[in-house]
Amino acid sequence: MTSENNDKQAKLKGIIKQLHAGVPVDKLKKSFADIIKQTSPEEIADMENALIQEGFPVEEVQRLCDVHAQVFEKSLKKAGKPGKIPGHPIYTFIEENKQARRILKDLNKAVKKLKTDNPKEKDIRIFKEHFTSLKEIEKHYQRKENQLFPMLEAKKFTGPTKVMWGKHDEIREMIKEVDGLIKSQKWGGLPNKMHSLSNAMKKLIFLEEKILYPTSAKKMNTREWAEIKLGEPEIGYSWVKPSNLWDAQLAKATQPIPAPNQTESTPQKQSAKIQLSQGLLTADQVDALLKHLPVDITFVDENDKVCYYSETKERIFPRSPAIIGRDVQNCHPQKSVHIVNDIIKNFREKKKDKAVFWIHMQGKFIYIRYFPVYDKEGTYKGVIEVTQEISEMTQLKGERRLLDW
Repeated sequence: MTSENNDKQAKLKGIIKQLHAGVPVDKLKKSFADIIKQTSPEEIADMENALIQEGFPVEEVQRLCDVHAQVFEKSLKKAGKPGKIPGHPIYTFIEENKQARRILKDLNKAVKKLKTDNPKEKDIRIFKEHFTSLKEIEKHYQRKENQLFPMLEAKKFTGPTKVMWGKHDEIREMIKEVDGLIKSQKWGGLPNKMHSLSNAMKKLIFLEEKILYPTSAKKMNTREWAEIKLGEPEIGYSWVKPSNLWDAQLAKATQPIPAPNQTESTPQKQSAKIQLSQGLLTADQVDALLKHLPVDITFVDENDKVCYYSETKERIFPRSPAIIGRDVQNCHPQKSVHIVNDIIKNFREKKKDKAVFWIHMQGKFIYIRYFPVYDKEGTYKGVIEVTQEISEMTQLKGERRLLDW
């Protein structure tokens, strides 16, 4: 980084710190107008990353994120949109954003007819239909969290991804609040909640298209984008079906293969027998066995790196190849990282032998358990996560001793 860039970076960080100290936005716009004109989306993202690396709380950067956009708005609007080829991950993200804007527009029209506590059934039905469609945005967020963010983290670019994940969670919470009003039929409260949700989603779209995607386009090569594209179907898409004009396999083939000790490794010979504590299995047999377990399994090693996840038929939580090698702390929203660290700490110190959670999600009853893994000498080797949908189990009564298909 040149001395000029260092100076600009320092001044940009100064803007955020002054905002944190309570200096009005309008004053900062005037004071730093000359800097704003020369600031690229990548520099803004680098600035946020640098602040977090220096110890500035992620929550503070997240809280100020909307204000950042206001301060830098004029500069950001000059940035060009990347991903012009249909099928490229950025193109798909942007197409989903277009659909999100359209649905928000329809919702804003529909919610105006629900201002009373006794709206017409037709108006309620139309609003519910649009809102159900809006909730498809979850796949858009999950692809960012599980596909795009790991690639950026591998380049030591973690600050902005943590901030944006926090924004996802804020929107998820707002969606839950709207759902709660619908279930309790408190129609009069919907307009204000929808106004807040709509504004939050539009601001996030702005930050995605003016900061995240341009920065990602500069930091990542064609092969990395191909890896993202190939892992997308595991999670799915929001409203759109991506084109194959941007061919991931072809794009990947045109790029140099990384060294085995980097992002890819030479696969083990599948026919070789693996000596287990009880029995011998080939790698193919081990893989098939794990895939057919009626539970989801994820394994994190002693260095807190995700090493494995099982590809079961009905996966509960989204996973994609991009998480392999990822720090487990980066696989969770910032607000819950302390829980992850607490579990690992207690397992390392052998103070606990399991951690158990259960949640209701999308009509399912999810049972989540974590267990420590130790070698023969008792050395901590990692943690295994076991996730299972147990709605049917909770209904069991009495006994079944005869085969009944």
